[in-house]
Amino acid sequence: MRGLLPVRVGEAGQQVLVRSWFRERQDGSPFGPAIEEQGRHGSLEYTSDTMQAPPEIRERLGLAEADGHWHDVMRTAYLFSTKDEGPWMLLTSWEPLALTKGTPIAFPEGGEFAGQGVPRRMASIGLMVDAWDERVSARVATHKEAKRLDIGAGSVVMVIQRAHLAGDRVVEVADIVVPAESTMLAYNGPVGDAAATS
Repeated sequence: MRGLLPVRVGEAGQQVLVRSWFRERQDGSPFGPAIEEQGRHGSLEYTSDTMQAPPEIRERLGLAEADGHWHDVMRTAYLFSTKDEGPWMLLTSWEPLALTKGTPIAFPEGGEFAGQGVPRRMASIGLMVDAWDERVSARVATHKEAKRLDIGAGSVVMVIQRAHLAGDRVVEVADIVVPAESTMLAYNGPVGDAAATS
């Protein structure tokens, strides 16, 4: 399965960075290996906490109406950086606790399956991710996003709303935020017979 390609657009004369965001279905996150392949130094900061899903996230996850103040999702917020470029991508992921609570994958970056990506982690608890969906839009960065990405107030960002599905069940949704001025998004994938075998 192929998908989002973050293309870093540098200053004149700099090489353009092209990396495949999605690898084969069972692969983990490509961020670390992709950066290392280029001889660059990447870093990943994250925090995970439980919360009650806000209305928009509830709708995207297909959760029932909130019951009191119970926490029902694990939210993990990531900041991707490289030593030479600094911060360049935010990713916030939400997973239903009804699926993961009490399992080895409750914390996406903890335990035996830490950092191995949504499909592989979900497969470990019997949920086979067989589809993903992404929707791309552009808007002005929030104050918090601009500060974390070290971009100016009023800068435009591209937002990729992602979902991972196991059959009809949404097992994870995420918002990926990148600066529009320095990032190009390109999608590719197999067609015909190649699509049937990928």
